[in-house]
Amino acid sequence: MSAVIENPPQGVLPLLAGTDPARPVAWREGRVVDARRFLSDVSHVAAALPPATAAVNLCRDRYAFLVAFAALLSRGQCNLLPPSRTPHAVQEVLAANPGSHTLSDEAPDAPASCHRVTLPPPGRGAIASGLAIPEIPASQLAAIGFTSGSTGQPRGNRKAWHTFSASTALNAAAVAAAADLHGARHGHVVATVPPQHMYGIELSVLLPLLGPFAVSDRKPLFPADIAAALAELPAPRVLVTTPVHLKAVMAAGIDLPPLGAIVSATAPLDPALAAAAETRHGARVLELFGSTETCVIAQRRAARGGDWRLYPGVALRPQPDGTSVDAAWFDHEVLLPDVVELGPDGTFALRGRQADLIEIAGKRASLVDLTRRVQALAGVHDAVVFQSGEADAFGVRRIAALVVAPGRSEADLLGELRRGVDAAFLPRPLRKVAALPRNETGKLPRSALLAELERTA
Repeated sequence: MSAVIENPPQGVLPLLAGTDPARPVAWREGRVVDARRFLSDVSHVAAALPPATAAVNLCRDRYAFLVAFAALLSRGQCNLLPPSRTPHAVQEVLAANPGSHTLSDEAPDAPASCHRVTLPPPGRGAIASGLAIPEIPASQLAAIGFTSGSTGQPRGNRKAWHTFSASTALNAAAVAAAADLHGARHGHVVATVPPQHMYGIELSVLLPLLGPFAVSDRKPLFPADIAAALAELPAPRVLVTTPVHLKAVMAAGIDLPPLGAIVSATAPLDPALAAAAETRHGARVLELFGSTETCVIAQRRAARGGDWRLYPGVALRPQPDGTSVDAAWFDHEVLLPDVVELGPDGTFALRGRQADLIEIAGKRASLVDLTRRVQALAGVHDAVVFQSGEADAFGVRRIAALVVAPGRSEADLLGELRRGVDAAFLPRPLRKVAALPRNETGKLPRSALLAELERTA
């Protein structure tokens, strides 16, 4: 269902929150970048942009991406965010958006026609005088985030600047409350997720632009790198991460600098893991729920599990094939595949997705539940249960599992699983792998799972 707004928002909204030229916006190689320096960098990059309607932002450095994102906005150009950085994905997005170009901070990685983003070294270079905070038309198209979906064909999700501004205000309030920010204090963010992903955009690009936060340019992957990146920043520190990264930090037993809050999204967070993280690191773990189509729409205290609490102004309507989501700042209603059960006072419980429910021999099960059962087996570090692409003679697609369990055999794992799972839903095959083919945000693309299953056959 789609109900396009008849009267789009008028007026302008600021690119950068606040009026203090000394307020921190980012950290670059351990040095603070204040609003004056940031706006000067944005002005420098914007002045060099070629005339266009949009650009694929390929910048790898988080600060360069942030500056380029803002520069494109200030020039009235839209940020195009392809589902991956592969040449094929980039070309598909460019072809679908005539008049667009690419820009990158890394010449060897960029297409031949790509515009190069160059910035002065940290702490060097003149700062332009008389800089004003750019005002962006509220209805201006700020970004199009592309999701590949099950078919692999990119689907664009358009985000106007007023949409980003409204949703970021809610994110900023939620994170500030979790980190116990008050008064003139600023939070300082380290993110393990890439800025090109919508969760990364919301929490590591829009949050420092429009909230009382400054973001580190680091993109740490391993637990020791995460600790080092946090140690560069003053308190209160906020770690923006995923369940996969948080689990790795806890398994490494590494000490992190004192944290104000931990934020997690992109996949369900085990309440036991969240509780352990809160106990070890002395910080509240905030779990966010959203999608590329909607941005973040709900939150919960992960360690306590339970129901989700909707952001103010968001409405859900259960549908036969999912859930309709609407809000005052949406351009149209969005249908998500998630099945929810509405509770009182703006709460809801997730009941899975229709695509996760499988029926074999008149019996029903959930792939999410089966995955949790495999993950709970002793010695299992990571696991996923999914349906393969092949169907048997009766038209039933096989259930398969990929499992990371260095000290156990496949037969041993399957034998233990047989004691708690109906034989109809036992994964055959169950294959041990060194690591699951997770992408940068910890998700498991179906194409990657099928490729790994074929490789281990």
